[in-house]
Amino acid sequence: MSALSGTLYGIGVGPGDPDLLTIKATKVLANVDIVLAASSTKNDYSTALSIAEPHMQSDVEVVHLGFPMTRDEQVLLHAWEENAKIVASLLRQGKNCAFLTLGDPLIYSTFGYLKRTLEALDPSFAIAIVPGITSYQASAARTGTILCESGENLLLASGVRATEDTQQLLNRVDNAVILKTYKNFAELKELLRKTNRKNSAIFISRLGMEGEIIARNIDDAPEKPHYFSHMLIPVTK
Repeated sequence: MSALSGTLYGIGVGPGDPDLLTIKATKVLANVDIVLAASSTKNDYSTALSIAEPHMQSDVEVVHLGFPMTRDEQVLLHAWEENAKIVASLLRQGKNCAFLTLGDPLIYSTFGYLKRTLEALDPSFAIAIVPGITSYQASAARTGTILCESGENLLLASGVRATEDTQQLLNRVDNAVILKTYKNFAELKELLRKTNRKNSAIFISRLGMEGEIIARNIDDAPEKPHYFSHMLIPVTK
C-alpha cells in the first residue's frame, strides 16, 4: 500500500437523533474527503446518511454502496467484494473515507463485513473505528431503564434467532436486550411468556425518528414491527 493511501473510518451515527453523534464522529465527518453510504440497490436512500448530514461538509462527495436485499449468501458476498474494491480504489487515491453505520460499527453492523472483505484484499489498509451510541443505550436513557447494575448480567441477542436456545438464555440472565425484533416477533412474544418476562419487556421502534413507538405493554406493539425495532427486558425488582 502506498504511504499516501487514505484511511477508512467506520463511524457509528447512533440510533436516529443527529445530536447523538459523538464529538469525535463530527470531527471526522468535518474533514474526510468522501462519505460512504450503504443503501439498497433499488435506491440511494440511506438512513445513516440522513442522520449524519447535519455534521457533514456541504460539498463533501458521497459515494453510495449498493447492497441487494437478499439472503443469497453468494449474491451478498459478491456485493461485498465489489464494494470493497470501490473503497480500496478510493483509499489508494489517498482519499480519507467515512463509512456510516447506524448505532455502533461493531454491533450487528454492515461495517464488519466491509472491514473483513477490505482486509482480505489488502491487510495494510488503515482502518479506524469511531464507536456510536446504540439503539438500546438510547432507549434505556429515554425510558429510564437500568440495563444492569451490581453483579447483574446483560444479554444482547438477535430476534433472528427466536429459538429454544434464546429461551434458555432468557432463563439464565438477569437483563436482556433483543435487537432485530422485526423478525419472528410472534415467536419472541411467546418466548417472553414462557420465561415470565412479558410484563417487564419494553418495545421500542424508530427511536428518535418520525413514527417513534414506545410500548411498555408488549401487546400494544405492532404485530409486524418496523425494521428499526428492539426490546428492553429488565429484571423485575
